[in-house]
Amino acid sequence: MTDTDTSPVVKDASPDYVQSLARGLSVIKAFDAENPRRTLSDVARATDLTRATARRFLLTLTELGYVRTDGSHFWLTPRVLELGYSYLSALSLPEVARPHLESLAQRIHESTSVSVLDRDDVVYVARVPVNRIMTVTITLGTRFPAYATSMGRVLLAGLPDGELDDYLAHADLEPITGTTVQTRDTLRTELEKVRRDGFCIVDQELEEGLRSLAAPIRDASGAVVAAVNISTHAARYSIEILRDRLVPALVSTADEISSDYARTQTN
Repeated sequence: MTDTDTSPVVKDASPDYVQSLARGLSVIKAFDAENPRRTLSDVARATDLTRATARRFLLTLTELGYVRTDGSHFWLTPRVLELGYSYLSALSLPEVARPHLESLAQRIHESTSVSVLDRDDVVYVARVPVNRIMTVTITLGTRFPAYATSMGRVLLAGLPDGELDDYLAHADLEPITGTTVQTRDTLRTELEKVRRDGFCIVDQELEEGLRSLAAPIRDASGAVVAAVNISTHAARYSIEILRDRLVPALVSTADEISSDYARTQTN
């Protein structure tokens, strides 16, 4: 490879297009989960830059603290996360959650949602539907009683003890199906279990044939601010399979949303 830069020029680029910036970003993007450490030659090949050009960008990024090197290999530092912080800081919770919901729904082929607690109800603020599995159409703003939903129980379990006591003191636990929780003591026991487990599974308490599971989304202080869930037909998964297969993916997604949302609050 010669020192003449043969990197491609973007077709129909505007007069304001800054090619050096584009090349610098391409060097950062050359590192990923499969290639966390690269040699100069690796980066040059991955970006279609000459070795000389790739070297200048890598050394500049090293000086700025975005890249480290041991002399033969280069790797990104956590400082590159700063490049996304400004974008994240302008996002609301639904906007932060949306790509994570889409990724989860694509992996498990089930509908995913995020809701917040509003008095005694959960309110849907983000949703990626895959299959319609309820008789009621769910849209943003749809409300359900918290006591009968997986997201509601996660949100109730996240309340401070005093607020939870107030809720239980006045909650009207009207039975919706034959399996809906009907006593305050039973609901309190269920909420204590949610606190211990870090997730909740509700089996056909909101609608016959519907099973759902939820996990908490936390802010930078660790407080529960929302819940993310997966809903599915009862005939599709047993409770055991839900717990073994879907709970890990759900909890991981909740943690990822929490992490991204926390970044929006610290910038």
